[in-house]
Amino acid sequence: MNLIKGKYKKTIFESDAGYLVGLFRVYETDSQDIEKNKTITITGYLPNFKADETYLLKGIFIDHIRYGFQFEVHEFEKPKPDEKESIIELLASSFIKGCGIKTAEKIYNLYGNDSLNKIKENKDNLLLVSGMTEKKASKIYDSIIKYYKADDDITYLKKIGFSLNDTMKLINLYGSNIKDIIENNIYDLSEDIEFKKLDSIFLQFNNKEAEKRINALIIHTMKELTFKNGDIYLDKIEIIIYLEQVYNITNNINENLEQLVLKKEIIIENEDYYLTNDYLDEVYNGDCIYKLIKEKPKIIIKFDKYLKEIEKKFKIIYSEEQSISIKRALENSISIITGSPGTGKTTIIKGIIEVYKKIYNISCLDNKVLLLAPTGRAAKKITETTGYQASTIHRFLKWDKERNVFKINEFNKQHYKLIIIDEVSMIDNHLLASLFKGNKLHTQIVFVGDEYQLPSVRPGLILNDMINTDLIIHTSLKNIYRQSENSFIPILAKDIKEVNINENILYKKDDYNFIVVPSYKIKDIMKAVLVKCKEKNINENKIQVLAPMYKGENGIDNLNLMLQNIFNPKSKKKLEFKFGNIIFRNGDKVLNLINDIDFNISNGDIGYIIDINPYNKDDILTVDYDGNIVPYKREKLNTIIHAYAISIHKSQGSEFDHIIMPITMAYSRMLYNKLIYTGISRAKKSLILIGEPKAFEKAVYNNYSVIRKTKLKQKILNNINNNG
Repeated sequence: MNLIKGKYKKTIFESDAGYLVGLFRVYETDSQDIEKNKTITITGYLPNFKADETYLLKGIFIDHIRYGFQFEVHEFEKPKPDEKESIIELLASSFIKGCGIKTAEKIYNLYGNDSLNKIKENKDNLLLVSGMTEKKASKIYDSIIKYYKADDDITYLKKIGFSLNDTMKLINLYGSNIKDIIENNIYDLSEDIEFKKLDSIFLQFNNKEAEKRINALIIHTMKELTFKNGDIYLDKIEIIIYLEQVYNITNNINENLEQLVLKKEIIIENEDYYLTNDYLDEVYNGDCIYKLIKEKPKIIIKFDKYLKEIEKKFKIIYSEEQSISIKRALENSISIITGSPGTGKTTIIKGIIEVYKKIYNISCLDNKVLLLAPTGRAAKKITETTGYQASTIHRFLKWDKERNVFKINEFNKQHYKLIIIDEVSMIDNHLLASLFKGNKLHTQIVFVGDEYQLPSVRPGLILNDMINTDLIIHTSLKNIYRQSENSFIPILAKDIKEVNINENILYKKDDYNFIVVPSYKIKDIMKAVLVKCKEKNINENKIQVLAPMYKGENGIDNLNLMLQNIFNPKSKKKLEFKFGNIIFRNGDKVLNLINDIDFNISNGDIGYIIDINPYNKDDILTVDYDGNIVPYKREKLNTIIHAYAISIHKSQGSEFDHIIMPITMAYSRMLYNKLIYTGISRAKKSLILIGEPKAFEKAVYNNYSVIRKTKLKQKILNNINNNG
C-alpha cells in the first residue's frame, strides 16, 4: 500500500452509507506515481471528511476503466499538524494578505518555529526575506497583528471543527461576537457556512433531536425544496418526508412549526407552508400588479403617424400584430409581449422606445425610460438591437454581494416613466418584488419574453402566472420573420413548441443540419464539424456547444476537455495551471457563474482568459468579458468554468450565431420539451444537431416539467375580487 498526506478539498459524490468520491491535494507521498502539490481523486468509505482539513491516507492507486486515475483509500487518520505545517498553512491562508505558499516557506526557512513572533515583534524582520517588498511586508504584518487580536476566537473556532478558511471568514464577518452567535444558535450562520458543516459541529455537543436543530432542519428543508422545484410554498407532507429521508427525523414536528410561525420564520396559509420572505414577496408582487392593472389606459392620438415616421427613419416595416403590441405597451400601465424566436420581440422594444420619445418630445432617455434584463448577455442584446443602454436588474438595483441586499429598495426608490424588461421568463419571485420595491409605481411596465422557455432558476413562475390571470394586456406574437426562404430554426422552434415535428428534422436546410450518429460517435463527428468550420473561416468565438448535462461521455465536462484541445491546445507559448480537475490556459473561453456588481459581471457571462500568473497570490488570472477586464484571485476560481460547452440552462437569455447540440438517449432524464426548445431557440444563424433522432423525438414529445406551486395568479385575482 501507498501513503499520501495532504488536504481534502471537495466532495464529488457521497452515498448514505458513507462511500465518498472527492478531490485531495497531495503534499507528501511515498509513491513515484504521483507528484507533490497535485490534486487527485480519492475514493472509499470516508465518513465526515471535512474540506481544507489534513489527512494521512493509506491505499492503492488504480486506473479505473471509466473514471481514470484514482487513489482507493483503505485506511485513514487525521494527523496532528506539526508546528512547521501549521505556521506555513496560516501564513499562506487567505487571512494573511500578500503571502503565498512560496513566501510562507521562505519566511519559515529564515525564522523557523519563531516566524510568527518575529513578524509580530518588528515588521522590518520581514524585509530580510528574499524577494520581500515594503508593501508586501506591511500587508503581512498588519494581517498577523489582526490575527493575534482574534487569537482566542480563532482557537475556539478551529477547536470545534471549522476549517481555517471558514474561521477567517467568520472572524471577518462577526468579529468578537462570533462566540455568542454560535453558543446562542450555530444555525444562524447558515447564510455564511455550509449547513451540513454547521450541523456536524452542532451534533458534536448536542442531541440530534434538539429543538434548535429540528427548527433549523425544517427551515433548511424548505429552502432546499423550494429551490429544487421552484416552488413558492410547500405541502406539509413534503417537509416531513424530506426530514425523514435525508435527516432520519421521525419526530412530530407540529410544535416546531408553531414555534417557527411565532418567530415569523414561516407562514401557513390554507395548509400551504411558506418561508416568510417568499410569502411576503408574492403578496407584494400581487399588490403591485393589481395597482398597475387598475390604472386607466392612456390615449395615444398620433400613434400611426409616429410609427410611420419611425419605419421610414429606421427602414423597418412593422406587421399589424407588432404595431398592435407597440401601441398596447404605450397605452397601458402594465402589458406583456411574448413570442418565439424570430417573431421580432427586440425590434418591437426599439419601436416602443422610439414612439415614446416622439409622444413626449424627448431626445434621449435620461431618467425616463429604463431597459432591463435578468442577465448581462440579454442586456447586451437589447443595447445592440435598440442602440440604447440596458442594464441587468441586479446592477440597476445596486446589489451588495457581501450583505446580499439591494441598495435601491423601498427606502431608496427610483422613478422611471417607462420600464421595459426582456427575458421575463427568467425572473423569479424575489427579484420581481425587489424591482417593484426599488421603483415608484406610477409608471408603465412592459414585460417581454417567451413563456415557453425554461422558468427561473429560483422560485416563482412570474410570466406564466401573469398571463394566466387574463387581466393583463397580452400580445402573443405568432408570425415568424425568416432570414431566408430556407431558414428553418424559427420554424423548428415553433414546431417543438406545438409538438408537431416530422421527417423534416432530418433534411438539411440553409441554417440547419441533423447529423445522425450513434452516441459513441458524437464527439468524433463534432471534431469533424469544427474542422469544417475552421476551413470555412467561421469565427470560433461565434460557435457555442450546448448540452443538457454535465456528467457522462457526452456531458459538458467531457466535451469541454475535448473542445479545449481543439480551440485552445496546449502550447509552450501559453501559460497554464491546474485548479482542481480543470486546466486553465491563456486564451481559454470561460463562463462566469455568479453575479458580481463590483466587476460588472453576471451569471452566464462568457469571456476569455487574457493573462495567467500562477505564482501571484493576488491576481492569478485575468478574464476579458467583451472589454470588461476582470482579475481573479485563487479563492475565486471556483466561480468560473470552461465555456466551450455550456448547459442549456446557462445559455438562457443569450444568443449565439452558431449552435452545435449533441442529442443522445444518455441524456434521458433531461430530455423534455421546454429544455430542447430553449436550446434550439438560442441559435441565430445556424444549428447543428448531432446524435440520435429518437432522443430528439423523446424530448419533443415529453411535455414533462415540474408544475411549480405558486399563488401569484390567485393573489392578483383576490385583489380584484376584494377591491374591485
